[in-house]
Amino acid sequence: MSFRKVPDSALFVSEPNPMWFGNGANEKGNPTWTNQNWLKSRFHFSFAEYTNPSNSNFGVLRVMNDDLVQPARGFGEHPHREMEICTYVVEGDLTHQDSMGNGESLGRGSIQFMTAGTGVMHQEHNKNPKSPLRFIQMWIVPASRGLKPNYGSMRGDEMKAARQNAWAHMVSDVKDSAVTTPVKINQDVNMYATELEASKSLPLKINANRQAYVLCIEGSIDVSGDSVQERLAQHDAAEVVGAVDLQVTAGPKGAHLLYVEMKG
Repeated sequence: MSFRKVPDSALFVSEPNPMWFGNGANEKGNPTWTNQNWLKSRFHFSFAEYTNPSNSNFGVLRVMNDDLVQPARGFGEHPHREMEICTYVVEGDLTHQDSMGNGESLGRGSIQFMTAGTGVMHQEHNKNPKSPLRFIQMWIVPASRGLKPNYGSMRGDEMKAARQNAWAHMVSDVKDSAVTTPVKINQDVNMYATELEASKSLPLKINANRQAYVLCIEGSIDVSGDSVQERLAQHDAAEVVGAVDLQVTAGPKGAHLLYVEMKG
């Protein structure tokens, strides 16, 4: 077993030119903006202008980007292919449109998936003129190539109760008929989320030959068990390789967590 903390300070922070994605100039002095640039993105792995061959993936998890998008800004239409893309909404409303004819807005706790497969175009925006949008986007290497593009989602309210002080199982393998989750993707991957109240605890058990990438989205946690004693604060992550039996305990302001579990 192993546990490796990935502190916020180790993540690559990207704040790209707004023109790259079809946005107008940044609005300096706008009181509704929480960041000076339209986008602040924390890259957990090599992506875009960040190239690091020693940090290109964790198992089949190829991308995890923590994106903060300012009001009335977004990503104009762009292509994807040969990836399973899952997006978890933390704050605000994410508006999605794609070349398959899908379009919707999703709020806190929602998760969407897109099988890019043979190729798809899509766009993502924060259409709220006064509030920021934060979401976690994850790219998973699919189990096979040449898949037919597909899209689906789960609204956050559907599992709001399930993720209160418990692990809500949101995503699983489309080939795993023994598990029922609102989202199914083309890879042996499971995704869980929880919102823990202050001082509440949950087990985090990763079996042998499995591994997980854990993200502290909000708040903080203490992780203990199997010779592990670590604290994760907002934006910190951890690489966990089983077999390991841990416990996570929320800090004084609670915690919002997400983890992606897969083959080791």
